[in-house]
Amino acid sequence: MTQTPGVTAPDYDVTQPLDIDFAGAFADITAEERAQQLAVRQFVQDEVLPVIDGYWERYEVPMDLVKRMAELDFLRDGVDVPGFPKISKMAEGLSAMEMSRGDGSVTTICGVQGGLALRSIVMLGSDEQIEKYAGPMARGEILGAFALTEPTHGSDSVGLETSAVKETRDGVEGYVINGEKKWIGFGSIGDISVVWARGEDGQVHGYIVPQDTPGYEATTIQGKLSLRAIHQAHIVLDDVFVPADALLPKSRSFKDTGRVLFATRLGVAWGAVGQAIACYETAVAYSKQRVQFGRPLAASQMVQERLTKMLSILTQMQLLVKQMTRLDEAEQLTGPQASLAKYTCTRGAREIASIARDLLGGNGILLENRVARHFADIEALHTYEGTESMQALIIGREITGTSAFA
Repeated sequence: MTQTPGVTAPDYDVTQPLDIDFAGAFADITAEERAQQLAVRQFVQDEVLPVIDGYWERYEVPMDLVKRMAELDFLRDGVDVPGFPKISKMAEGLSAMEMSRGDGSVTTICGVQGGLALRSIVMLGSDEQIEKYAGPMARGEILGAFALTEPTHGSDSVGLETSAVKETRDGVEGYVINGEKKWIGFGSIGDISVVWARGEDGQVHGYIVPQDTPGYEATTIQGKLSLRAIHQAHIVLDDVFVPADALLPKSRSFKDTGRVLFATRLGVAWGAVGQAIACYETAVAYSKQRVQFGRPLAASQMVQERLTKMLSILTQMQLLVKQMTRLDEAEQLTGPQASLAKYTCTRGAREIASIARDLLGGNGILLENRVARHFADIEALHTYEGTESMQALIIGREITGTSAFA
């Protein structure tokens, strides 16, 4: 565990996994799924936790870890890629949980590269595009971004204003893209961006845009207090020309964009479970070895009640993501169900992080105790892939049969 300069090393190790599964939610996973989970956990223990505080504090992307994730086949976020082994949805979820237990930014790197950019190409691209990009992206040779959100269109991304107009330049048929994007992971330090723009038919389509294309200008957003080990960009697209084969041919409307987003929403819930586990592990370790008024904190009734509350919330989260994943495996998961998983788990993670931070007192704000980093990162997790309010409206429409969307 890295140490903050000038701070005495604590006499407890908050990074040791407790393998928490109080209700036996994962007792029936396969040996292969358990092996995948433990492989990610080992990577987190050996390679993420010893260094991630420094990257987070320096606001620096851990490119060495990105390379290692590619080598270990953790970077594609479970997306099926020709030539790579298939991963079950349960193994994909457990991987996200374990990676998030290490760090939210590292999990977001996987989510952006694999869950969004790579998935868009595999799900909506041509055979030629898949052959060109899928393998290299899975191997980390090409880093991708998913450029959907705009400065004035976040939750209402269906109303995006970025445009793509057909044009021929120097005898090459293609599209000219104009607009702006914001909060785009890897948008300023990657190789390609899947840019979502409105075509002349009024529908939203995806286009593969190399980030060195003239007119593509990306600035890394500064001043972030959450997910500091991944960079998001503000992108300006000024008469960016791409050839006709940059269009993802199966991206025919925003519904297809939504298919990509739907496939990632349950992963966000799993990530929230992982971050909640990290906070709970720290609280348990700290309470057992922190002595106040002549006895460990764990001997206090108030502390035991707090730990019980945290475990209760965490267990409910685990059972929920497990059941929703079983539905997903059976191809029965609905949009509102995925929204309920994200809504419930990010709210639960927020509460667990808050209780853990308070239980640790002043030590709760030290990076070396993990809680402060997760406390901040969960705020971003709670917002992206659809805010709490948007998830509530999706669920509310399912409950009432009436849409409250403006």
